[in-house]
Amino acid sequence: MTTVIPHSELVKRAAAWVAEHRAEQPSRPLADLVDEAGARFNLGPMETEMLLDLFRGCHTDQPQE
Repeated sequence: MTTVIPHSELVKRAAAWVAEHRAEQPSRPLADLVDEAGARFNLGPMETEMLLDLFRGCHTDQPQE
């Protein structure tokens, strides 16, 4: 029997997966990790782009307004 996972949970799992793999493979391009997470967790283009923006925002030197 298949368990239905809420879409918000898939996004959380994808974000955790990207964070974990980014720590393990710091030289791997962020876009590659996010694309793979999108495929693994069945995310749409909007969620994938959101993840990319999230991780880019976490590692910039610019102050957030």
